[in-house]
Amino acid sequence: MSKLTLIIRREFLAKVRNKSFIVMTFLSPLLFVGIGVFVGFLSTMKPEVKTIAVHDETGNYFKLLKNSDEYHYTDFSLIDVKTLKDSIISEAYEGLLLIPKKANPDSLAKSIDYISNDSPDFDIISDLEKTIGQSITQQKYASNGLDTLKIKELKSMVAINIKKASGEKSIQGLNWIKTIAGGAFGYLIMMFIVLYGNMVMRSVIEEKTSRIIEVIISSVKPFQLMMGKIIGTSLAGILQFLIWALLGLSAMFILSSVFGVQVGATGAQSQQAMEMASKNMSNVQLYFQEIWNLPIATLLVSFMLYFIGGYFLYSSFYAAIGAAVDNETDSQQFLLPIILPLILGVYIGFFTVINDPHGTIATVFSMIPLTSPIVMMMRIPFGVPLWQIVISLGLLFGTFILVVWFASKIYRVGILMYGKKPSWKELYKWSKF
Repeated sequence: MSKLTLIIRREFLAKVRNKSFIVMTFLSPLLFVGIGVFVGFLSTMKPEVKTIAVHDETGNYFKLLKNSDEYHYTDFSLIDVKTLKDSIISEAYEGLLLIPKKANPDSLAKSIDYISNDSPDFDIISDLEKTIGQSITQQKYASNGLDTLKIKELKSMVAINIKKASGEKSIQGLNWIKTIAGGAFGYLIMMFIVLYGNMVMRSVIEEKTSRIIEVIISSVKPFQLMMGKIIGTSLAGILQFLIWALLGLSAMFILSSVFGVQVGATGAQSQQAMEMASKNMSNVQLYFQEIWNLPIATLLVSFMLYFIGGYFLYSSFYAAIGAAVDNETDSQQFLLPIILPLILGVYIGFFTVINDPHGTIATVFSMIPLTSPIVMMMRIPFGVPLWQIVISLGLLFGTFILVVWFASKIYRVGILMYGKKPSWKELYKWSKF
């Protein structure tokens, strides 16, 4: 057995035999589900009802205001405005809506005030503007001799049916499903890179500070040691992901069975059968059907490849930093340039890919090795040509080879340096040895 294989085996077993690794492998999915259920529970809780005082001098608009679960309107038109304002200052009410009496509807539309101690909720102001605005508009129709009932009857509400080119019924918000699916994989890659990259860095720092490293490198080359740590830790991460993928697919099969969704491709079904299924399918079933129609196999394979390439790339930096410093505190100055591309990838993914997944910005950043593991994973659910994925992976692994060669030079020198805080200038000198 080669020395590199021994190091990989040692690092892998050290990670997977750790109690925290075993516990978090099976506990993390439950924590994510638990957090999702908890957030859903919080969203169903009714908020405290807030009272809004209304002083309507016209006597026409208060009756149009509808109470909600969050706000309750109370008519105080007979009470002096100054008294009501004092009540707002003492926080007796959430806010005060002042509707003056004006002869001209246009003048009234510009004279309505809402008074509160804090900035009012955007939704409540929008609802008030919409309700009162519609009433003023109807008054202007009537004053101009227009039949408001006839106008209301002539209004048409358009509901666009969303269908695919194959004729299947689709749903609104499909882009969000694809973004969430790709974003979940992209976020997992970022999380794995940061988590396991820090593991590599801490492992190097621990061996360096305990002087064990001096004994180890008397038997193996520094490059072999660095690659052994990176590969061994990555195998532990892949094992953890495979367990999560198995649990996730099992949960999807169970939920699909509960909601009666047929798993598999729908292209072989007849057109008539697809139309009948679409008509009888509930919204929940449609959502599950769309999830199954995503390129799941491509997502899983791409995740493995981008995780390996992204992890190898960034772990080379982490290993070099761990070799250069004596403790984790000194490493902070070097970590920011590593984390920034990951943050940029998440930003590009969520704010660009959803609007234009095949645009120039999304395509370019899905090719740049430092951001491609995240951005490309977010693009894949929208359908990415195979040649783009191949080029992106080629650039990613090619850059890894260059980076690991560069990082190995820093690692080789820094692993035996003690008692000195390195600078960027110092690291550059080490890379030239």
